[in-house]
Amino acid sequence: MSDVSERMRTDWNQRAREDAHYYVAFGGRNQDEDGFLATASQVVTSLEWELKRLPREANRRSWRALEIGCGPGRLLKPMSRHFGEIHGVDVSDEMIALARQRLQSIPHAHAHATNGASLALFADESFELVYSYAVFQHVPSRDVVFEYMRETQRVLKPGGIFWAQFNGLSPTDQPDTWHGISFSAQDIRDFTSANGLQLLALEGVHTQYMWTTWRKPAPGDAPEPSGQTALRRITNAATSEPLAPQSGPFAALSIMVQHLPPAGDLNSLEVVIDSRSATLVFIGPPDGGLQQVNVMLPEGTRSGLVPVELRYRGATLCPPAYVRVIPTGPPVPRVLAVTDGIHIVEENRTRSGIVKVQLQEVLHSELIAADIDGVPVKNLEVFRTDPLYPRHEVNFQIPDGLVPGRHELRIHIGRRLLMPRELTVVS
Repeated sequence: MSDVSERMRTDWNQRAREDAHYYVAFGGRNQDEDGFLATASQVVTSLEWELKRLPREANRRSWRALEIGCGPGRLLKPMSRHFGEIHGVDVSDEMIALARQRLQSIPHAHAHATNGASLALFADESFELVYSYAVFQHVPSRDVVFEYMRETQRVLKPGGIFWAQFNGLSPTDQPDTWHGISFSAQDIRDFTSANGLQLLALEGVHTQYMWTTWRKPAPGDAPEPSGQTALRRITNAATSEPLAPQSGPFAALSIMVQHLPPAGDLNSLEVVIDSRSATLVFIGPPDGGLQQVNVMLPEGTRSGLVPVELRYRGATLCPPAYVRVIPTGPPVPRVLAVTDGIHIVEENRTRSGIVKVQLQEVLHSELIAADIDGVPVKNLEVFRTDPLYPRHEVNFQIPDGLVPGRHELRIHIGRRLLMPRELTVVS
């Protein structure tokens, strides 16, 4: 692993020297401090939500956290307000130098240069929270990532939480320090099961950003539910309506469960919908005696009023509840966002001459075309980012000779024209 670590260190040191803010946040070249930190807001919000899984009565001033792949401290700085002590590690000593500058006014925040695989700096059971964002996607070795996973299990305190992203895309033939190795949902399930970790979330499967949450069981965990398990409410996971379509992105249920088994997780629980096993993706923290369990409907679910059952280690826990399943409507292709291809924080404008368009519910990506003011764009590339919705990212260059100012961008799916968007070209 030493050769891989040295390659990662060399490449990420070079990126840090060139433009650390760009390579870490990918929000734009030469971002200032406020703009750079603003790119972390959504990630910080998600991390703060995960803190609900930790004991509510605990003294947060005693909590310790660790970030794997902290870069120049973009997340360490805002997350430091929640912990009495927070640490970050990174293989790039150039990134760590930037992080130390950014954190110099926060005495309980510490950044460390490491060998890019081990957490040997830290003792067993040291942290309530370990997290990693957009890091493992850039590691070219499965062995390195598995070592980080094993080390995470070691340094987590009992009851501690691990929250991270993995690359869930199909494996690349030649992984490098930008397009790293990938992991399947089954890889995550197998590792957590083999290492005695509770798998509480596994979302964004088959995408570049597959999110997962693990919990290390604690000796004081109750062995059995505190009362009779019951399914109290079933709604659509996306819309909160009391129904779901048979297939597509909204074919997902949110089930509120009373007295869920404390050790229950995505590996040990099973939701059966109309005699078919559904795909569990999320288990929320206890809240007023209820826990949220989200599932994707199994393929081939019939329409009508269908039964929903909950099983734990093969045994049925409670009487079934029912949910209405409706026929799936036709797909509605649409533009989700238009940004500069490099400065992606700039919406509906381009200063680089490159445009990035996010599309949803396009079934035939080979039919995608684009023009600006009726002139075809150049070098159009299409990349599928999520097969479920399905979502695609389209990148292209604007036509030669396009003057600065406002223009009309049109996206075509074969003969179908989507709603035109205004695009401002900045000189």
